[in-house]
Amino acid sequence: MQKQNLLQVFFTFLKIGAFTFGGGYAMIPLIQRETVEKKKWITDGDILEITAIAESTPGPIAVNAATFVGYRVAGFFGALFATLGAVLPSFIIIFAISFALREFQELKAVQYAFSGIRAGVLALIIKALWTMYRQAPKGALAYVMMAAAFILTAFFDINVLLVIIGCAAAGLIYSLIVVRRGGK
Repeated sequence: MQKQNLLQVFFTFLKIGAFTFGGGYAMIPLIQRETVEKKKWITDGDILEITAIAESTPGPIAVNAATFVGYRVAGFFGALFATLGAVLPSFIIIFAISFALREFQELKAVQYAFSGIRAGVLALIIKALWTMYRQAPKGALAYVMMAAAFILTAFFDINVLLVIIGCAAAGLIYSLIVVRRGGK
């Protein structure tokens, strides 16, 4: 694809990223309007497929959708330019806010606000933990693995990725043993 077309992909997603408020799902209609109706780069069917893929892959849905649309339109570099265009406005805004916060971080009101934010984030993490706990399988192995994972990460500073891989391996080995014995 030509350099001009890559710039067009970049500026299209820069505009979408700059003028979308309300999260990733709010970006999907703008992506559809810009890429299907105005530019005719892809079809409405493509948008449905891209949205389904973007929802089921890790990461923010808007960034995933921009990446997939960019890839469909212009291959690897289209994906790169679309992703950069989608995230650059948020990055610039957060970067600017960080300087403003640095200037006001000594104010008691700002310190209290961040204490409140930390408490709110902690509540959200606990709620996510509770939701995952309710959906997780129960049993002696699950409780042992949960306790071991907590102890390894909290007290022994073992890398979380290694703990997740270890838990996956333990679960796989356990399921193979159960299957071999003719269990569940």
